[in-house]
Amino acid sequence: MPARLFLFLVSLLLALGAGAAPKSPDGRHLPPDIARIVARGELVVAMLGTDTPPFFYERDGELHGIEVDLARSIGRELGVKVRFDRSARTFNQVVDIVAAGDADLGISKLSRTLARMQAVRFSDPYLSLGHALILNRLSFAQLAGTRPLPEVVRDYRGTLGVIAKSSFADYARTNFPHAHVVEYPGWPEVMAALEKGDVTAAYRDEFEVKRVFRSNPKMALGFRSVTFKDLRDALGIAVNVNSATLLAFVNECLAQRGDKLTVQKVLDYREP
Repeated sequence: MPARLFLFLVSLLLALGAGAAPKSPDGRHLPPDIARIVARGELVVAMLGTDTPPFFYERDGELHGIEVDLARSIGRELGVKVRFDRSARTFNQVVDIVAAGDADLGISKLSRTLARMQAVRFSDPYLSLGHALILNRLSFAQLAGTRPLPEVVRDYRGTLGVIAKSSFADYARTNFPHAHVVEYPGWPEVMAALEKGDVTAAYRDEFEVKRVFRSNPKMALGFRSVTFKDLRDALGIAVNVNSATLLAFVNECLAQRGDKLTVQKVLDYREP
């Protein structure tokens, strides 16, 4: 078969297979991943069940926060309401819900990790945070001896508290391979272990670390923080791997947002 004829037949088959995009209830031709949401009349967003202010938190029976506002703005652009699925007990479970197709999006202070990218697609980052440690001054001094802080931190070999099944549990094993990583159910438990001296350092993003010292300035007496400018935690929106058009739509929504997030803006967030 001549090459030109072969290419023509392939093009014809692709065109016939693609067909027209399905119509939405209002008559618009929409791709399947968007049409499904519009026909349903709601955008389902997976979000961690544990409040993480100011990103998402419940007050007086209503959800509030930066990421709640972000989810609702995407819903408005689609012309649908938003339903939040907060059944996830861990950040990784939020990703699992999206990967299984039980939610359209995962918006839950999710780090764009390589492990998670094997299960879902991620939007462009909407906030980038430096990695940070909180150090117990006494325990760290005993660990460090006479060695300078940068040397000890970069080759950290002490105990390191992290939230179980979180991005920082993965980051800890990659960035501090000689540390003894101890996982706790949540951030309050990590901080309690640090204060008791059960771990010498706690590992999370710079926002959470800065918030600890802002909420309790006396913490600086017994603890100190270290921020890594070369280690970044990029937050993104999780999308099912079969929802390519929805992913492009979410990226455009983020690109058109006039008020770009920074660490300082998140620290200074006040509910409108």
